[in-house]
Amino acid sequence: MLTKLRGIFSVLSVFAASETVLLSAPPRGETSWSEAIEKASEFVSNLTLTEKIGVVSGGYLYPSLACVGSIGPISRLGFDGICFSDGPAGVARSDGVSVFPSGITVAATWDRELIYRRAVAIGEEFRAKGAHVVLGPSTGPMGRHARGGRNWEGFGPDPYLAGVSMNASVSGIQSTGVQACSKHLVANEQELQRTSSTAEDGTAIEAISSNVDDRTLHELYLWPFADAVKAGTSTIMCAYNRVNGNYSCANSDILTTFLKEELAFPGYVISDWFATHGTENFANEGLDIEMPGNVSTLAGPAYFGDRLLEAVNDGIVSEERLDDMAKRVMSPYFRLGQDDSFPTVDPSSGPVFLTYQFGHGSPLSAYYPEVDARDVRGEHAAIIREIGAAGTVLLKNINGALPLTNSSNVGVFGNDALYPTVGSVYFDIGGHSEGFEWGTYDIGGGSGTVRHTDLVTPLEAVQEKVKSFGGRVQILLDNDKITEGLFKTIYPVPEACLLFLKAYATEGVDRSSLDLEWNATQAVESTAAICPNTIVTIHGPGVVHMPWADNENVTAILAAHYPGEETGNAITDVLWGIVEPSGRLPYTIPKTLADYGPDIVESPERNATDGWQSNFDEGQLIDYRHFDAKDIEPLYEFGFGMSYTSFDMSDALEVDVTANLSALVDESQGIEPGGFIDLWTRVARVAVEVSNIGSRTGHAVPQLYVAFPQDTTPEGTPVKVLRGFHKVSLDAGESIAVQFELTRRDVSFWDPSAKQWVVPEGAFTFMAGFSSRDLKSTFETSILA
Repeated sequence: MLTKLRGIFSVLSVFAASETVLLSAPPRGETSWSEAIEKASEFVSNLTLTEKIGVVSGGYLYPSLACVGSIGPISRLGFDGICFSDGPAGVARSDGVSVFPSGITVAATWDRELIYRRAVAIGEEFRAKGAHVVLGPSTGPMGRHARGGRNWEGFGPDPYLAGVSMNASVSGIQSTGVQACSKHLVANEQELQRTSSTAEDGTAIEAISSNVDDRTLHELYLWPFADAVKAGTSTIMCAYNRVNGNYSCANSDILTTFLKEELAFPGYVISDWFATHGTENFANEGLDIEMPGNVSTLAGPAYFGDRLLEAVNDGIVSEERLDDMAKRVMSPYFRLGQDDSFPTVDPSSGPVFLTYQFGHGSPLSAYYPEVDARDVRGEHAAIIREIGAAGTVLLKNINGALPLTNSSNVGVFGNDALYPTVGSVYFDIGGHSEGFEWGTYDIGGGSGTVRHTDLVTPLEAVQEKVKSFGGRVQILLDNDKITEGLFKTIYPVPEACLLFLKAYATEGVDRSSLDLEWNATQAVESTAAICPNTIVTIHGPGVVHMPWADNENVTAILAAHYPGEETGNAITDVLWGIVEPSGRLPYTIPKTLADYGPDIVESPERNATDGWQSNFDEGQLIDYRHFDAKDIEPLYEFGFGMSYTSFDMSDALEVDVTANLSALVDESQGIEPGGFIDLWTRVARVAVEVSNIGSRTGHAVPQLYVAFPQDTTPEGTPVKVLRGFHKVSLDAGESIAVQFELTRRDVSFWDPSAKQWVVPEGAFTFMAGFSSRDLKSTFETSILA
């Protein structure tokens, strides 16, 4: 696969001086890749063979169980080791930390600056805790399946939006001197059979194989990883699943040809925890470090460590390859200056981890006594609150329901409004997808969850708000009592009934359905039957079912996602109009699950050890691309979101195309992390005027979609694809010119036979609007000379 690119890149090495290999600029003036690689090469040259093995084999025990994975210290060289910690929304298994909004929440802001600032704040907390590597950001899964258990961790199913989010997140994290680990590579789109398992008779059953064609990989699932590499990501985590029959962490097409050759990625590939299933085949095909590594025999087999040492001694894995692995692991450490005064690991992390895993009184507790946690939250509550509000999408607003006035009688209903009765952390409830009944969801479950040091609930925030103007709050939190429809404790009927509902999602299990949980649908119908001003707020992982959306007494609907620890304050800011709703959907909400496209593979296609197969026959046609191709009307489309004001867009779209553009990349310009330099060259500029025609200041999110020429692009090309967006604030009556810049990659398709990006001949159609279905202005022109 990709044989032509193998030939192109076989003469290149990111560790060799070459005029062809142009390494990207360092973050905020830190050491460049080339300087870091030189330092790493010198460091590795001083290691013994055993020490090199240690650098690429990982371990749990450094230091004191404080890190989910680690590289042990080498005292004689002054190397203190490297600490890896979950996860993409804050420091997991820790205390004194912030619970940040989830990936899908920040994607719903459509705001590059907020995405970056969130990442900076996350990086600051990891650094202050002494963690060298954030196991995040995540763009895998993207959300091929609406029921995917980990969709909420990423930035949604559109590669352009996800790519922008990955780029901003990597840049923000690494600006603090902490390594970003972009994950999970690639096409791990479901939790069921995501990794290998053992049958009752002891037979090993292989992980599901995601069978994806080359073009779809490049234009959809790999696209955001290219943005991460372009931003300088230190490491990339390969996934549990197989890709086209080979495990992701031993797939040379993905790890070597695409990542290290085509994208010139100079960092290291790290396995997901226990995603390594062999030694020489994984090392030789591109895996650079196994996790959890040397001591994983405590919970499962280790394949590097002693086994890798034996393979090197036997010549099965060359020492040259081992050196390459170690250099790659160490280069980001030097690039980000982590060898210079990096904070020590918080000594509380060990006992917090043990308590999180086993509770108090575990046998190991005597070795790791409780100590006060290092509180690293700083002023991050402010950015969490801001993102929580900005990531809230107003889906419905009739009869002037929102923003609320200072109503004297407000009802707070639903089991999502109060503090979680399970406590400060969301454990996976027996591996089930429905979560816990009582308490708000401000983050999902699994390795991406974070313990609450503080949490402002919707109930608490609404009570405080209403109390401030002397109003009254009536409360009914039991969904079962709500579904009875009697409301015996409520009198008089509130002027506004705020109903808080939820849907849970967690690593390890896919959602059983798209329905909101705990009798939510009946709770809506019952509340709306007595309250003509029912306002529904949903905390969930993304796509949910809303069969009641057209109920006339449901006057407003807000998708608040998983907004982090300031969830109550954030939603109150939106409800009372302190902040206007500026979120837009980063996914499509269907009327039914069947409308959404391919569903989770629930069973093997044949009775064999490799029987689990997922065929991505739809190609690139997921989410809004699927709805466009099949001409399906969604409930709420990709990019949709309402405001408390109104916007308009001129019907005159200006397009300026670079003259004398060639169809193929100019390879003579060289290559750097992210691919050929020319692939990222700006080749077109599109401009449109946006106006606020309402009565108050608000945020518009103009979006640019591109339709490729029908006659000169292959079958399976989407009807249109997102290729630009901006979030702009406009005062009432104000107009502004918005510009979108497109790169060569944005107007190219991947030709799998030629193994290169191609700008097609013929007319492109540029479409600007406020959602994928609300297009105001179009312009048709050719790109090529």
